[in-house]
Amino acid sequence: MAGARVEIRNLHKSFEHGGRLIEVLRGIDLIIEAGQMVAVVGASGVGKSTFLHVLGTLDTPTSGNILFDGEDITALGAARLSDFRNRAIGFVFQFHHLLPEFTAAENVAMPAMIGGTGRVAALAQAARLLGRVGLSHRLTHRPGELSGGEQQRVALARALILEPRLLLADEPTGNLDSATSEEMHALFVELNRERGMTMVVVTHNADLAGRMPRRVRMVDGQVVDAVDAGQASPVGSLVESPARESRGVS
Repeated sequence: MAGARVEIRNLHKSFEHGGRLIEVLRGIDLIIEAGQMVAVVGASGVGKSTFLHVLGTLDTPTSGNILFDGEDITALGAARLSDFRNRAIGFVFQFHHLLPEFTAAENVAMPAMIGGTGRVAALAQAARLLGRVGLSHRLTHRPGELSGGEQQRVALARALILEPRLLLADEPTGNLDSATSEEMHALFVELNRERGMTMVVVTHNADLAGRMPRRVRMVDGQVVDAVDAGQASPVGSLVESPARESRGVS
């Protein structure tokens, strides 16, 4: 299934805390073309994770619009939005959120079974995906029996089982060693080429950002740079140190 074209128009997100209004997203305008891989970079606290959650419809914007292949998904009711999210968007987080009592194959198959696919068919599909991410020998292992990198691969396979048109990843290599991070980087690129899905990855990792054809830098809840591969700006100028704090939340 081809990736989705995503258009973000004047996106705002505010929270009230202690009687004070905190503006996290401050008018983001961005177009992500179908099948494009985009790294979202910037210092801690500039709103990157909030942006990803709003883009993935896990949180609602205060104002603005998100168009998914021309359809304004911010106008959908709760039931239709939930159905849309389950069908069209996959998520990979820094913390994998695997269910400890289930095997790797069962964890991957869970979204499909919840969506109405029979257990046998869902597990067969999960086995194929786990094979694709190099874990065909770990189908019956539970999360506690897997390394951190293996757990993250299971989480990636789970995100792919419903064949989403948009994959969102929030610091997917944040808890991995350098060698395992390298393997995950390569896997994201390969899957994008094979499946054509649109990918948006929030990261502090300069190497991962450098592998993306497009890099977007956020400062204080706004997009200030959008650099395509081959342009002059070096990756290091786009990826800011996690220690440099800005207003808002991460």
